Amino acid sequence: MDIIKRNNVTVKGNSQKTIIFAHGFGCDQNMWRFVTPAFEKDYKIILFDYVGCGKSDVTAYSLERYSALQGYAQDVLDICSELQLKDVIFVGHSVSSMIGLLAAIEKPYLFSSLIFIGPSARYVNDTDYEGGFSREDLEGLMDVMDKNYLGWANFLAPVVMKNEDQPELAKELEESFCSTDPVITRKFAEVTFFSDNRSDLANIDHPCLVLQCSDDAIAPDVVGEYIHDQIKSSTFEKMKATGHCPHLSHPQETIDLIQKFLNTQSHN
Repeated sequence: MDIIKRNNVTVKGNSQKTIIFAHGFGCDQNMWRFVTPAFEKDYKIILFDYVGCGKSDVTAYSLERYSALQGYAQDVLDICSELQLKDVIFVGHSVSSMIGLLAAIEKPYLFSSLIFIGPSARYVNDTDYEGGFSREDLEGLMDVMDKNYLGWANFLAPVVMKNEDQPELAKELEESFCSTDPVITRKFAEVTFFSDNRSDLANIDHPCLVLQCSDDAIAPDVVGEYIHDQIKSSTFEKMKATGHCPHLSHPQETIDLIQKFLNTQSHN
Protein backbone atom coordinates (compact mmCIF):
# COMPACT_ATOMS: atom_id res chain seq x y z
CA MET A 1 0.00 0.00 0.00
CA ASP A 2 1.16 3.54 -0.79
CA ILE A 3 1.35 5.07 2.72
CA ILE A 4 2.12 8.55 1.34
CA LYS A 5 -1.07 8.54 -0.72
CA ARG A 6 -3.12 6.76 1.94
CA ASN A 7 -2.40 9.40 4.57
CA ASN A 8 -1.93 12.34 2.18
CA VAL A 9 1.55 12.90 3.63
CA THR A 10 3.22 16.28 3.10
CA VAL A 11 6.96 16.81 3.73
CA LYS A 12 8.48 20.28 4.05
CA GLY A 13 12.05 21.30 4.81
CA ASN A 14 15.28 19.29 4.66
CA SER A 15 16.64 19.33 8.21
CA GLN A 16 17.73 16.12 9.91
CA LYS A 17 15.49 16.99 12.86
CA THR A 18 11.88 16.01 12.25
CA ILE A 19 8.56 17.21 13.65
CA ILE A 20 5.34 15.34 12.93
CA PHE A 21 2.19 17.43 13.40
CA ALA A 22 -0.90 15.28 14.04
CA HIS A 23 -4.39 16.77 13.78
CA GLY A 24 -7.34 16.20 16.10
CA PHE A 25 -10.78 14.66 15.64
CA GLY A 26 -12.74 15.92 12.63
CA CYS A 27 -9.77 17.95 11.37
CA ASP A 28 -6.95 17.60 8.86
CA GLN A 29 -3.38 18.77 8.31
CA ASN A 30 -4.49 22.19 7.08
CA MET A 31 -5.25 23.12 10.69
CA TRP A 32 -1.49 23.51 11.28
CA ARG A 33 -0.96 26.16 8.59
CA PHE A 34 -0.40 29.04 11.04
CA VAL A 35 2.19 27.14 13.08
CA THR A 36 4.37 25.06 10.77
CA PRO A 37 6.04 27.93 8.83
CA ALA A 38 7.85 28.95 12.04
CA PHE A 39 9.61 25.56 12.13
CA GLU A 40 10.35 24.88 8.46
CA LYS A 41 13.79 26.50 8.52
CA ASP A 42 15.16 24.32 11.32
CA TYR A 43 13.15 21.11 11.01
CA LYS A 44 11.77 18.66 8.51
CA ILE A 45 7.99 19.01 8.84
CA ILE A 46 5.70 16.02 8.34
CA LEU A 47 1.96 16.64 7.93
CA PHE A 48 -0.66 14.01 7.23
CA ASP A 49 -4.34 13.10 7.44
CA TYR A 50 -5.54 10.07 9.37
CA VAL A 51 -7.37 7.56 7.19
CA GLY A 52 -10.92 8.82 6.87
CA CYS A 53 -9.94 12.47 7.38
CA GLY A 54 -8.99 15.29 5.02
CA LYS A 55 -7.66 14.08 1.67
CA SER A 56 -6.64 10.63 2.87
CA ASP A 57 -7.56 7.54 0.87
CA VAL A 58 -10.96 6.68 2.36
CA THR A 59 -10.92 3.28 0.63
CA ALA A 60 -8.14 2.30 3.08
CA TYR A 61 -10.51 2.71 6.03
CA SER A 62 -11.11 -0.45 8.05
CA LEU A 63 -13.69 -0.52 10.83
CA GLU A 64 -11.72 -3.26 12.56
CA ARG A 65 -8.47 -1.28 12.55
CA TYR A 66 -9.94 2.10 13.47
CA SER A 67 -12.26 0.91 16.22
CA ALA A 68 -9.46 1.74 18.68
CA LEU A 69 -6.92 4.56 18.94
CA GLN A 70 -4.17 2.00 18.34
CA GLY A 71 -5.27 1.86 14.70
CA TYR A 72 -4.60 5.57 14.35
CA ALA A 73 -1.28 5.15 16.16
CA GLN A 74 -0.39 2.59 13.51
CA ASP A 75 -0.92 5.30 10.86
CA VAL A 76 1.78 7.35 12.63
CA LEU A 77 4.14 4.36 12.86
CA ASP A 78 3.54 3.48 9.20
CA ILE A 79 4.50 7.01 8.15
CA CYS A 80 7.66 6.89 10.29
CA SER A 81 8.61 3.58 8.70
CA GLU A 82 7.85 4.69 5.15
CA LEU A 83 9.91 7.88 5.50
CA GLN A 84 12.61 6.14 7.60
CA LEU A 85 12.22 8.66 10.39
CA LYS A 86 13.88 8.54 13.79
CA ASP A 87 14.24 10.86 16.80
CA VAL A 88 10.88 12.34 15.85
CA ILE A 89 9.33 15.23 17.78
CA PHE A 90 5.63 14.41 17.83
CA VAL A 91 3.12 17.27 18.16
CA GLY A 92 -0.43 16.05 18.70
CA HIS A 93 -3.60 18.07 19.07
CA SER A 94 -6.41 16.76 21.27
CA VAL A 95 -6.98 13.02 20.67
CA SER A 96 -3.72 12.86 18.73
CA SER A 97 -1.91 13.37 22.02
CA MET A 98 -2.96 9.90 23.15
CA ILE A 99 -2.45 8.49 19.65
CA GLY A 100 1.15 9.75 19.78
CA LEU A 101 1.53 8.36 23.28
CA LEU A 102 0.47 4.90 22.08
CA ALA A 103 2.84 5.09 19.10
CA ALA A 104 5.74 6.07 21.37
CA ILE A 105 4.97 3.27 23.82
CA GLU A 106 4.97 0.71 20.99
CA LYS A 107 8.16 1.98 19.33
CA PRO A 108 9.89 4.34 21.78
CA TYR A 109 13.12 4.48 19.77
CA LEU A 110 11.37 6.37 16.95
CA PHE A 111 10.56 9.42 19.11
CA SER A 112 12.69 11.96 20.95
CA SER A 113 9.93 14.01 22.60
CA LEU A 114 6.16 14.48 22.67
CA ILE A 115 4.13 17.70 22.65
CA PHE A 116 0.47 17.49 23.62
CA ILE A 117 -1.95 20.33 22.85
CA GLY A 118 -5.22 20.07 24.77
CA PRO A 119 -4.74 16.40 25.69
CA SER A 120 -7.14 14.16 27.57
CA ALA A 121 -6.53 10.60 28.70
CA ARG A 122 -10.21 10.07 29.55
CA TYR A 123 -13.12 12.35 28.63
CA VAL A 124 -15.69 10.57 30.80
CA ASN A 125 -15.97 11.35 34.51
CA ASP A 126 -15.13 8.35 36.67
CA THR A 127 -14.70 7.50 40.34
CA ASP A 128 -12.15 9.97 41.73
CA TYR A 129 -11.53 11.27 38.21
CA GLU A 130 -12.94 14.31 36.42
CA GLY A 131 -12.81 14.06 32.65
CA GLY A 132 -15.22 16.89 31.91
CA PHE A 133 -18.19 14.88 30.59
CA SER A 134 -20.73 12.46 31.99
CA ARG A 135 -21.34 9.31 29.98
CA GLU A 136 -24.86 10.60 29.37
CA ASP A 137 -23.44 13.81 27.85
CA LEU A 138 -21.38 11.88 25.34
CA GLU A 139 -24.05 9.32 24.54
CA GLY A 140 -26.31 12.28 23.82
CA LEU A 141 -23.73 13.69 21.41
CA MET A 142 -23.47 10.32 19.65
CA ASP A 143 -27.28 10.25 19.39
CA VAL A 144 -27.32 13.71 17.79
CA MET A 145 -24.61 12.62 15.34
CA ASP A 146 -26.81 9.70 14.33
CA LYS A 147 -29.97 11.77 13.89
CA ASN A 148 -28.73 15.19 12.72
CA TYR A 149 -25.26 15.08 11.25
CA LEU A 150 -25.07 18.73 10.24
CA GLY A 151 -26.72 19.84 13.47
CA TRP A 152 -24.09 18.31 15.75
CA ALA A 153 -21.29 20.04 13.84
CA ASN A 154 -23.09 23.38 14.10
CA PHE A 155 -23.46 22.84 17.85
CA LEU A 156 -20.04 21.40 18.66
CA ALA A 157 -17.72 23.62 16.58
CA PRO A 158 -18.29 26.87 18.56
CA VAL A 159 -18.00 24.95 21.85
CA VAL A 160 -14.65 23.51 20.81
CA MET A 161 -13.25 26.67 19.25
CA LYS A 162 -14.53 29.42 21.61
CA ASN A 163 -12.94 32.78 20.57
CA GLU A 164 -16.20 34.36 19.45
CA ASP A 165 -14.19 37.33 18.17
CA GLN A 166 -12.87 35.04 15.41
CA PRO A 167 -16.13 33.48 14.12
CA GLU A 168 -14.44 32.32 10.94
CA LEU A 169 -12.51 29.72 12.97
CA ALA A 170 -15.64 28.05 14.35
CA LYS A 171 -17.08 28.11 10.84
CA GLU A 172 -13.95 26.44 9.47
CA LEU A 173 -14.12 23.75 12.13
CA GLU A 174 -17.80 23.14 11.44
CA GLU A 175 -17.09 22.76 7.72
CA SER A 176 -14.22 20.39 8.53
CA PHE A 177 -16.54 18.25 10.66
CA CYS A 178 -19.06 18.11 7.83
CA SER A 179 -16.58 17.37 5.05
CA THR A 180 -15.74 13.87 6.25
CA ASP A 181 -17.66 10.63 5.81
CA PRO A 182 -20.44 10.61 8.46
CA VAL A 183 -20.01 6.94 9.34
CA ILE A 184 -16.24 7.25 9.75
CA THR A 185 -16.53 10.49 11.72
CA ARG A 186 -19.18 9.00 14.00
CA LYS A 187 -16.92 6.04 14.76
CA PHE A 188 -13.87 8.28 15.32
CA ALA A 189 -15.94 10.36 17.76
CA GLU A 190 -16.95 7.24 19.66
CA VAL A 191 -13.36 5.97 19.80
CA THR A 192 -12.11 9.41 20.87
CA PHE A 193 -14.60 10.19 23.60
CA PHE A 194 -14.90 6.71 25.14
CA SER A 195 -11.22 5.72 25.16
CA ASP A 196 -9.43 5.43 28.48
CA ASN A 197 -5.66 5.90 28.29
CA ARG A 198 -5.02 6.75 31.92
CA SER A 199 -3.07 3.55 32.56
CA ASP A 200 -0.85 4.25 29.54
CA LEU A 201 0.51 7.52 30.91
CA ALA A 202 2.97 5.83 33.27
CA ASN A 203 4.47 3.84 30.39
CA ILE A 204 6.19 6.81 28.77
CA ASP A 205 9.46 8.40 29.79
CA HIS A 206 10.08 10.65 26.79
CA PRO A 207 10.33 14.38 27.52
CA CYS A 208 6.78 15.62 27.16
CA LEU A 209 5.19 19.08 26.97
CA VAL A 210 1.57 19.45 28.05
CA LEU A 211 -0.04 22.63 26.68
CA GLN A 212 -3.22 23.39 28.58
CA CYS A 213 -5.56 26.04 27.19
CA SER A 214 -7.62 28.36 29.36
CA ASP A 215 -11.40 27.90 29.30
CA ASP A 216 -11.21 24.63 27.35
CA ALA A 217 -14.62 22.93 27.31
CA ILE A 218 -13.21 19.70 25.86
CA ALA A 219 -10.11 19.24 28.04
CA PRO A 220 -10.48 21.35 31.22
CA ASP A 221 -7.56 22.32 33.46
CA VAL A 222 -7.92 19.34 35.77
CA VAL A 223 -7.47 16.97 32.80
CA GLY A 224 -4.20 18.52 31.66
CA GLU A 225 -2.92 18.64 35.22
CA TYR A 226 -3.76 14.96 35.66
CA ILE A 227 -1.71 14.04 32.58
CA HIS A 228 1.20 16.15 33.84
CA ASP A 229 1.05 14.45 37.24
CA GLN A 230 1.03 10.97 35.70
CA ILE A 231 3.87 11.55 33.21
CA LYS A 232 6.92 12.18 35.40
CA SER A 233 9.01 13.46 32.49
CA SER A 234 6.45 16.12 31.51
CA THR A 235 6.48 19.91 31.53
CA PHE A 236 3.19 21.75 32.02
CA GLU A 237 2.36 25.11 30.45
CA LYS A 238 -0.94 26.89 31.09
CA MET A 239 -1.73 28.94 28.01
CA LYS A 240 -3.44 32.31 27.82
CA ALA A 241 -5.15 30.95 24.71
CA THR A 242 -8.80 30.05 25.21
CA GLY A 243 -10.77 27.24 23.62
CA HIS A 244 -9.44 23.91 22.38
CA CYS A 245 -7.56 24.86 19.19
CA PRO A 246 -4.77 27.32 20.08
CA HIS A 247 -2.82 26.48 16.91
CA LEU A 248 -5.66 28.21 15.04
CA SER A 249 -6.83 30.86 17.51
CA HIS A 250 -3.48 31.76 19.14
CA PRO A 251 -0.76 30.45 16.84
CA GLN A 252 2.04 32.71 18.08
CA GLU A 253 1.67 31.63 21.70
CA THR A 254 1.57 28.01 20.53
CA ILE A 255 4.75 28.51 18.49
CA ASP A 256 6.54 30.29 21.35
CA LEU A 257 5.80 27.56 23.90
CA ILE A 258 6.80 24.76 21.53
CA GLN A 259 10.05 26.54 20.69
CA LYS A 260 10.74 27.18 24.37
CA PHE A 261 10.37 23.48 25.11
CA LEU A 262 12.49 22.40 22.13
CA ASN A 263 15.24 24.84 23.09
CA THR A 264 15.27 23.34 26.57
CA GLN A 265 15.57 19.84 25.10
CA SER A 266 18.43 20.81 22.81
CA HIS A 267 20.43 22.04 25.81
CA ASN A 268 19.98 18.82 27.80
